[in-house]
Amino acid sequence: MKTLLSPIIAGTMNWGVWDKNLSTTEMVHLINICIENKITTFDHADIYGDYTTEAQFGKAFNQSKISRDRLQLISKCGIQHTKGRPNTIKHYDYSKEYIIWSVENSLKNLQTDYLDVLLLHRPSPLLVADEIAEAVEKLKQEGKIKSFGLSNFTSSQSELIRSKTEIGFNQIQFSATHHEAMLDGSLDYMQLHNITPMSWNPLGTVFREDIDQTRRLKKLLVQLVEKYGVGSDTILLAWVLKHPSHVHPVAGTVNIARIQSLMKAVELPLDNLDWFAIWTESMGNKVP
Repeated sequence: MKTLLSPIIAGTMNWGVWDKNLSTTEMVHLINICIENKITTFDHADIYGDYTTEAQFGKAFNQSKISRDRLQLISKCGIQHTKGRPNTIKHYDYSKEYIIWSVENSLKNLQTDYLDVLLLHRPSPLLVADEIAEAVEKLKQEGKIKSFGLSNFTSSQSELIRSKTEIGFNQIQFSATHHEAMLDGSLDYMQLHNITPMSWNPLGTVFREDIDQTRRLKKLLVQLVEKYGVGSDTILLAWVLKHPSHVHPVAGTVNIARIQSLMKAVELPLDNLDWFAIWTESMGNKVP
């Protein structure tokens, strides 16, 4: 049975030294704020913070005394960075031994007995599907992972892995500014095979870039904010959530006010015409 995740997922990539460098006390507070606002799933990767953020989160989780069954933990493995590890070049490792070792290391760092979801972080041309399946089945049998999935894998790459072992999730880039996944067959494939999509960077580049595309979207969002009475970020999340593949956005904000408003997107009845208006302004032309 596939692990159930909260509709919106808290992304921890920026919690550590890569950005906000939160203290243990601040992390404890943030974990509690998320859970109080029905965001109970936390997205990790071993590489975050150059392999340090999982351990910082684990320390905070331990101090929080929150019951393990109140939250879900996702982690990813496979990327070998040169920072934090003695690697001479960035590469990927999906050997059976490495996957098992990496999960056990994440469990130790997160101070938990199991991951709710393990994801392979990025596809490698050298991955061996049979070897991955052996690692996944062993980890499941030992109770160290509940569900397995992928991250940034194409449909054909997913099909290769799926032919050997069950896939429950695929975390991809999907937003109003990066909507290729709904056009290239990725989200169709996931619906066809009961794979739950997660989207990283679900707000896209609307607030990060000043280009024609984002200027058009911001102009439209001014009208939609007035119409719906919520913030632009809530509307953009609602746009992602409206897709019938049931995408789970991974929101990386540590701003408490924004966290408190994230779940409004789940209930926002975004009109079909407004959804198409956002897509139209993103493309810069009418739909075909």
